[in-house]
Parts: sequence; C-alpha cells; structure tokens
Amino acid sequence: MPPLILASGSPYRHALLRQLGLEFSAESADISERPLAHESPDALALRLARGKARALKTKYPNAFIIGSDQAAWADGKILGKPEGFDKALTQLQHCRGKTVIFYTGLCLYDSSTDTEQLAVETYRVKFRRLSDTQLSHYLQREQPYDCAGSFKAEGLGITLFESMSGSDPNTLIGLPLIRLTSMLCEVGLDPLGAAPPPSVKV
Repeated sequence: MPPLILASGSPYRHALLRQLGLEFSAESADISERPLAHESPDALALRLARGKARALKTKYPNAFIIGSDQAAWADGKILGKPEGFDKALTQLQHCRGKTVIFYTGLCLYDSSTDTEQLAVETYRVKFRRLSDTQLSHYLQREQPYDCAGSFKAEGLGITLFESMSGSDPNTLIGLPLIRLTSMLCEVGLDPLGAAPPPSVKV
C-alpha cells in the first residue's frame, strides 16, 4: 500500500488526522495562498487543497497525498490568516453578530496514477456580539494568528460563538474527517479495516 502523506505543517490538521489511527507522514507544501481576482471562497479553498496535494508529487511519486485548506466568508469578504493582532481584531469585529461560512477544500491525490478525489465541505458559525475589549482579551490569550477567521474553535474560540451548524465539526478546524474517511476507503485505506481482532478472555 502506498504511504499516506499529509501536505500540511498545521499542528491542528496533524492532530485531526491522528484520530483515524492511520500511519502517515506530514510535510508542508509551499504554494501561494493569495486569492485570485474575483475568486469565490469555495473555489479558493478547493484550489489550495488541490495545489498543496499536487505540490508534493515529485517528492512522493507513489503515495496518497492529502491536501486541505480553508477560506472563511463573512458579509461578502474572504477572511484569511491574520498573522497578527491588529488584522485579527479587525476580522473579529467584522464577524461580530454575523453568520460566517467556512469552506474547507479537501483533496486526496494518488500521485502514482495522477488521479484525485475532491470535495468542499461547509460549516456555519454565528458570532456573538462581543465588545472590543472581549475580542482583544480573547486574542491576547489564545493568539490564533495562523488560523483563518482569527480563532481556534477547539480552544477558547468556542466562546465567540452563538451557534454552529454543519455535518462535521472537524471541518471548522480544517480537515473534514467524515468526508476524508470515505475518500480513504475508496482507495483501500479503511481506518477500521486494519484493527486487530479483540482479545478473548477465558
């Protein structure tokens, strides 16, 4: 069976993929994440996921490579990674009291056959109407500057929300495990297929 590669340096995606119990290696894919002119958030997320997976083809010519990327959409504006406090605060102020849609692109690429499975998963989050002081305190405590939308839903970021909706909460963190599991099963990597038989007590 070809090796499984996660095309990401994100510790959040690493932690999510480990939940499936499969052996994998991880490596960052160096591509530009800048949106194209007039590019929709779902198209951006899918293009980046596909680009990250295919960027590792030369190094891993016989592997299953997972690419995933995310774009947040709020009131007609794409929210990327803030990379610092000021931009993060501006993003959270923009999201205040609004529903933000997160688009997570997913690609499972077979580099040996140059074939791929693609999907875009969505997740909706309604933000609370928080004061600038509360938003600043959140950013100072968690510093989510490498996260699209300026929060970590798996951490203190959950306090920013009024409600959440979607088919897979992992989508919000950046790797839709439910859809990924289906893709992996299609290529013979069933997370439940390699489990040892249960021991029998006598």
